[in-house]
Amino acid sequence: MTIVAIWCRHTGDNVIGIGQNIPWHISSDFKRFRRITEGGIVLAGERTYESFPNRTLPNRKIFVLTFNPHYEVSDKQNHFAVTNIDALKDIDETIYLSGGASVYKAFMTGVFELMPDVVVDCVYQGDLNADLKGQKVDITPCVDALKEKYEQISKEYLEDNIITRVFVKKGDFVDQSVIKHILSAIENKGENK
Repeated sequence: MTIVAIWCRHTGDNVIGIGQNIPWHISSDFKRFRRITEGGIVLAGERTYESFPNRTLPNRKIFVLTFNPHYEVSDKQNHFAVTNIDALKDIDETIYLSGGASVYKAFMTGVFELMPDVVVDCVYQGDLNADLKGQKVDITPCVDALKEKYEQISKEYLEDNIITRVFVKKGDFVDQSVIKHILSAIENKGENK
């Protein structure tokens, strides 16, 4: 199993949300996420899962990390509630962590065996949406772990005011097909996928 964290954070303050909202709307950011994760397993917390359009993402299995053993998913054939993070150790496929902040923090600052092998770090350079109300949600502890425990393996890709870089955990062997897939998905930005 390869675990990949993929996030988009605001430069300087590492904000990924305000209240329940992403504080920018850049379609290329969503397209990049789709190209990277399509056909794979996406792991999300309850609130992130509930923010997906119609509580789904086409062509992906979704694991919802929850403390509620009775949590109801919208598609029982492709979506699964996960109440024990250790159960993920038995998964052979690549798992893409898609947030929210509590999921990123649980994996980036928790048990070393479940730390992401790869981090796709997208950094938005623009302004936050000033009209949004609510508490700012940041992933600073995750960025600190990224700086300490990971090394950059890609160039910086700039698209629509977002810099994207790929990191791997220091001293970790990562399946090269996963790295090739991620880099290809980032570089092939002109495709509609």
